Amino acid sequence: MNRINQKIKEGKKILSIYFTAGYPELNDTVRILEELEKNGVDLIEIGLPFSDPLADGPTIQESSTAALKKGMHTELLFEQLKDIRKSVSIPLIIMGYFNPVFQYGVEAFCKKCHEIGIDGLILPDLPLDVYQSEYEVIFKKYGLINVFLITPQTSDERIKQIDDASNGFIYMVSSASTTGTTKGFGEEQQHYFDRISAMKLKNPQIVGFGINNAETFKQATRSAAGAIIGSAFIKHLTSHGVDAISKFVKSIR
Repeated sequence: MNRINQKIKEGKKILSIYFTAGYPELNDTVRILEELEKNGVDLIEIGLPFSDPLADGPTIQESSTAALKKGMHTELLFEQLKDIRKSVSIPLIIMGYFNPVFQYGVEAFCKKCHEIGIDGLILPDLPLDVYQSEYEVIFKKYGLINVFLITPQTSDERIKQIDDASNGFIYMVSSASTTGTTKGFGEEQQHYFDRISAMKLKNPQIVGFGINNAETFKQATRSAAGAIIGSAFIKHLTSHGVDAISKFVKSIR
């Protein structure tokens, strides 16, 4: 069983953290992963920097630009992660855009992920139908879960299609804005959370966008299986560095 499925089966509310590989410093990637696991994070999304990160707000865009300037690229990330399973056991997901994966070669990328011990990919700009017709066989061959996103604007029909195609969790985007721009959850978001909960999907949902403290984590996980924090964590890294990761995680739960 994939580590993502195993973690979800534990039944506790999942705290997932996103960070940009190669930020704040080029060689911080492994240490950040180790510190996050040591401090009780359940799942980690490793951001693969890209030059045109359309879905990301300014915080993640800036971290991506900084990492690229320092020399981060796909091959270097794989090199940094080659022994990661000697020190980190929780689920690891690479999140990024499809272009770098395509440039690397989709099968070569998936094979490398499998060799390293990556559990899944989140590629927001890879459409469901293209994934199913061209790449699903490759992902399954290498035991990788492909995580799809839904938003408040996603129709019930489309959500059901995504649920049928998924085998890990669904990334439930809390709002239509970019990452790091929402502050707390209003009535509209709570209505959306309730709507998805009432659909009784077979895959659990983990909420992303707008989670930045203990209160928003609690709100997001009231009916969802977990929540993802990205921009708030990167801001903390920018201000306080890797040494203060423990303080950040403890402030969430």
